[in-house]
Amino acid sequence: MEVDGVLVAAHELKEPLAVLRQLAFALPEMERAGEQIRREMVEVSERAIRQVNDLTKIHRLEKQECEMGPVVVRVVCDEATNEVMRLFDEKKQRITVSYRNRAKIVTANRELLRSVIFNFLTNAIHYADEGTETQVSVMDSCGLVRVAVRDYGPMLPTDVWREMRRGFIKQPTSIAMRPGSSGLGLYIASRFSQAMRARVGAVRHRDGTSFYVEVPVSKQMSLWG
Repeated sequence: MEVDGVLVAAHELKEPLAVLRQLAFALPEMERAGEQIRREMVEVSERAIRQVNDLTKIHRLEKQECEMGPVVVRVVCDEATNEVMRLFDEKKQRITVSYRNRAKIVTANRELLRSVIFNFLTNAIHYADEGTETQVSVMDSCGLVRVAVRDYGPMLPTDVWREMRRGFIKQPTSIAMRPGSSGLGLYIASRFSQAMRARVGAVRHRDGTSFYVEVPVSKQMSLWG
């Protein structure tokens, strides 16, 4: 029932978002300030449409297992960061990626893993001021590979942090202490990770939070050198 309700909401949201995007594209050439508004309209609607599409994927994952295979984790991480690089550039923010993993190949679904990392990154945009840096790290962790995104927002509420530590968010939730944060994005990341037999988690810092996903190392790793 929970997933069905989310699916209905997703379908109802997608149409007006698509109309908003088309209206933004249809606007004539505008002065510089107006063009910035148009770009923001397009970006907001496209990110929202992506989340709506992710919600419909959750519905499909309830009915069938996702396809798993060997995935080069650094490539997927690069793809996710490249997707959001323009958003960070426009806000004069930076992303740094630190690769410290010896295990290069993981067992995952490439599309779902990219979406998990993407959701963590778009969440971090809300809390990076001009000139600040969002840190992405990839490292080995007890037979797993951990991809973590560090943000500098308000402290994550204890109940959400506990759910993340358990590796699963039960349902979409707003996060009052983090206005603009996507509780929906954390829910999507949680469900996608569960479908891949990976797990999400969070580490609270005094000045922010690190959200991470841990993915099993592929047994085929040796074939890739």
